[in-house]
Amino acid sequence: MATILLLLALAAAWLWTPDKDRADLEARYARGPADFVTVAGIRLHVRDDGPKDAPAVLLLHGFGASLHTWEPWAQALAPRHRVIRFDLPASGLTGPDPSGDYSDERSMQLVAALMDARGVARATLVGHSMGGRIAWRFAAAQPQRVERLVLLAPDGFASPGFEYGKPPEVGAGVELMRHVLPRPLLTMSLKPAYADPAQMTDERATRYHDLLLAPGVRAGLIDRMRQVVLRDPVPILKTITAPTLLIWGDRDAMVPLANAQDYLQALPRSRLVTLPGVGHLPQEEAAATALAALQAFLAE
Repeated sequence: MATILLLLALAAAWLWTPDKDRADLEARYARGPADFVTVAGIRLHVRDDGPKDAPAVLLLHGFGASLHTWEPWAQALAPRHRVIRFDLPASGLTGPDPSGDYSDERSMQLVAALMDARGVARATLVGHSMGGRIAWRFAAAQPQRVERLVLLAPDGFASPGFEYGKPPEVGAGVELMRHVLPRPLLTMSLKPAYADPAQMTDERATRYHDLLLAPGVRAGLIDRMRQVVLRDPVPILKTITAPTLLIWGDRDAMVPLANAQDYLQALPRSRLVTLPGVGHLPQEEAAATALAALQAFLAE
């Protein structure tokens, strides 16, 4: 018995993953103090590039990601567009929301407040996965503020574990993430997001892991999961007036390409660009190809 207890204690000590120091993370992953702004009661990590009088593009990342997922796109778009991206609460270098509210309504409030703070009346909204759901809900709620809508494998339709009108069950395994998140385990869980597992480079794995270990992020992400309450998207999508581009990898294992048909049927002014051999993260796995589709859409 003593040997078993010792082995369990050693395993727990090896798996235990404490938070990283915030100052060290900000020194590594932020460009400086100007990256941070307090909006609607929360200190957001924001990057605002390009001419301030150029057409604005606002980028919303997916669950567990950060504004860094958009880096190649931001660099390419900035010469002709004002490119604004930020870490949603409990993501990247934005800490947990003091309000404890991680609902879509709170996220949409932050988008509007950030646009107001930056003096942006109207923008093209680009969202990936969870960020896509926030983007299309914002486009429906505030059509006057959305010039165009670009959705990369957006979620929002019911799927296993996610029913309409009911928050998902968060199991004990997810709860353990508060204390246990060794990098090999995270890397293994992220690889299916890419059609080509080699795309999960050491640099990407390190960044994802580091930022998930920012103080309060893991607890906030679990709270966000608990607060997801999906509504039937069809009545909402049918009200969206903005021209909409869907970008989807045909090997997406997270939000299957088949879901694109649901969006095409519901969105009045939508079209689809399918990327062969690409998984759930087109902006990382096929940055140039996906960007070309976006740029053509913006140029119309």
